[in-house]
Amino acid sequence: MAVVPVIPVMIPDLGEEEAQAAADAIRSGWVAQGPRVARFEQEFAAAVGAGHGVAVSSCTTGLHLALVLLDIKPGDEVVVPSLSFIATANAVRYVGATPVFADVELATGNVTVETVDAVRTERTRAVIAVHQGGVPFDTAALRKATDGWGIGLVEDAACAAGSTAYGAPAGTGARVAAWSFHPRKLITTGEGGMVTVDSVEAATRLKRLREHGMNVSAADRHASKQPVLEAYLETAYNYRMTDIQAAVGLVQLGKLAGLVAQRRQFAARYQELLSDIDGLVPVRDPAYGQTNYQSFWVLLDGFPVSRDEVLSTLAAKGVSARRGIMAAHLEPAYADMAAGPLPVTERITRESLILPLHHKLTEADQDHIVGVLRELAIR
Repeated sequence: MAVVPVIPVMIPDLGEEEAQAAADAIRSGWVAQGPRVARFEQEFAAAVGAGHGVAVSSCTTGLHLALVLLDIKPGDEVVVPSLSFIATANAVRYVGATPVFADVELATGNVTVETVDAVRTERTRAVIAVHQGGVPFDTAALRKATDGWGIGLVEDAACAAGSTAYGAPAGTGARVAAWSFHPRKLITTGEGGMVTVDSVEAATRLKRLREHGMNVSAADRHASKQPVLEAYLETAYNYRMTDIQAAVGLVQLGKLAGLVAQRRQFAARYQELLSDIDGLVPVRDPAYGQTNYQSFWVLLDGFPVSRDEVLSTLAAKGVSARRGIMAAHLEPAYADMAAGPLPVTERITRESLILPLHHKLTEADQDHIVGVLRELAIR
């Protein structure tokens, strides 16, 4: 029986240059948080239009620190989309606050001013808005609204490196944004994340929070020619990135613009190939920005076959697709929490799927994937 070659849903773009950078970091003797982390912070912040970057161990820990920075406490409510990886909601629980789920708009999968306002209460202290799958939310509208309401806005930019809103990188102007370098993202450090802010005071505190609350970093202690007696100013965390990861991240950052351009070409071709298949609605750019197409998802809209059957058929034909974005309020971890009606969220999570998109995808791969979908459409 012939083996069907598999088209992966995602492949990280890692090669010899990243391997060499990691080896150089190891040979340097500085493998923990050090000079490469500092350089990666500076270069990443510049790439996304932020004043300061603070490297952390993951986007999840970055979201946690962002809420600590905003002084979110038990008894507070934080509005989040249910339509997001579960870490978005979990970060709220880490600080003892209550996540309140907002619905999203169908076209982008993102929260809006209206969906947030519908669940906002007098206990609401902050909103975590997600640039879902790399599709930017309406930053201008939501920043203006949260400022007017007097509450904080944390931007979950896990998937958004290389996306734009209103002609600028998605992180430009964010009070605080958290980013991911997981292998499913455009650029990766294996695991790892970044928090970006414009305030030097905020950056200073974030750096202290990620390193046990010390008033001086390990790098600064080692660089000093005199003994340094550090102090621990508050209860904090060990959320550091290593120099090995940062070395890989610096190489990856240099590839970002090319990866975005390539993915947008593949996405445009998908959109063209799918345009005459009834019942399939592919993700597109919003009017106010451009997505990096970290994920290319398709919504079933009257398609004759269920989402799960589509996934099974694609798998049988050698295509590794995925279900659409999860809905946290439907997971057992949140079964004890009441959620209001979230019809758009539930539709997207039930009736969407993610198609392969990565640097090794070929036009022949796309033709095969769309061919399978075309056959299903005429059943």
